Amino acid sequence: MAEDKVRLGIIGLGAEGGMYAKFLDAEMVPNMRIGAICDILPEKKEQADAYGVPFYADYKEMIDSGEVDAVVTTVPHYLHPEMGIYALQQGIHALVEKPVGVYTKQANELIEYAASKPELKFGVFFNQRTNPLYKDLKALMDSGELGKLRHTSWIITTWWRPQPYYAQSEWRATWGGEGGGVLVNQAPHQLDLWQWICGVPKSVFAKVAYGFRRDIEVEDEVNALVDFGDGATGTFITCVHDIDGTDRLEILCDKGKIVVDGSNTVKITRLKEDEEVMSQNMGMDAVAKLFTGQLDRSELMSEETKEYGNVWGAQHCEVMRNFAAAIHGEEELLAPGADGIHGVRLANAIHLSSWTGQEVSLEDFDEDAYLAQLNERISAEGKFETRS
Repeated sequence: MAEDKVRLGIIGLGAEGGMYAKFLDAEMVPNMRIGAICDILPEKKEQADAYGVPFYADYKEMIDSGEVDAVVTTVPHYLHPEMGIYALQQGIHALVEKPVGVYTKQANELIEYAASKPELKFGVFFNQRTNPLYKDLKALMDSGELGKLRHTSWIITTWWRPQPYYAQSEWRATWGGEGGGVLVNQAPHQLDLWQWICGVPKSVFAKVAYGFRRDIEVEDEVNALVDFGDGATGTFITCVHDIDGTDRLEILCDKGKIVVDGSNTVKITRLKEDEEVMSQNMGMDAVAKLFTGQLDRSELMSEETKEYGNVWGAQHCEVMRNFAAAIHGEEELLAPGADGIHGVRLANAIHLSSWTGQEVSLEDFDEDAYLAQLNERISAEGKFETRS
């Protein structure tokens, strides 16, 4: 029944907000409907009228209206924390788009305030967490079946963006308007998934290019090396200038290996025993056969390959369905808002490492040092106010 559905207020009726509105209007989320729409552009009212819901130009008025039970913030990154906090202050559940904030100090303000309101749900729109492929990998790694992590790498360069993309708006690809480039706009999903599946790194060292192959102020290519502790390491590579991009995730563990191509094909290799034990106990005859290709690999390992489909819109609808179910007390949040700090902190640390030429700790990250450096870059642009 309609009265049992969570009434979602959509703040920002752009590409994402418009997509969510279409999904809800088409009843693709059974336990949620559009309650109201907010946008600063008056011409968006016509779209809201087509959905038969109230339209507001001020997000605070919409939140205060009594027309919504929850909001989703599909707005520029810097606005997510203030809108999320205001909603929670008014007793409204908050689902914020990624990233939760541009910098950790800002993101933590929202996360800490949400913690003081445990009766309200606070989520982050990490729709890739609903992808069956990554859910299965998370479960596999959590099970310990493959043993401890040794190394992981993710090359994600499928974010090709031509120069006109950045010329659409004055705020795009600026420190003051967007807070960064590929790390805050395109890659937050991978930064989240990487840490969700493999664990949160302890430190990072990065080489980052700013305006390398695009006429922008922010990063368009990133190479980062992370330390997970206990000898485990990882590399993360991303850019926006590879028109024939790669999406390949590898996870090497003591007892096996995972390789994901294109976010839809997974190959899992399971060793018969721990690799180190195998190394210690293998005789030279077996070694010689292995080196010459005469040893049957099935004696050492098994291989499983699985293809995953991808239904457009299903992931986003699942986030909204799960969020509504959590509000009703039926499920736990798949992507709690507090989890959003990991991606923000790693992105900030990658920037800071590249600016200082030093390895940066994630365990005691210096958020004041980062914010000072960020504000220097905002001031240099001369178009936006610095942040506090």
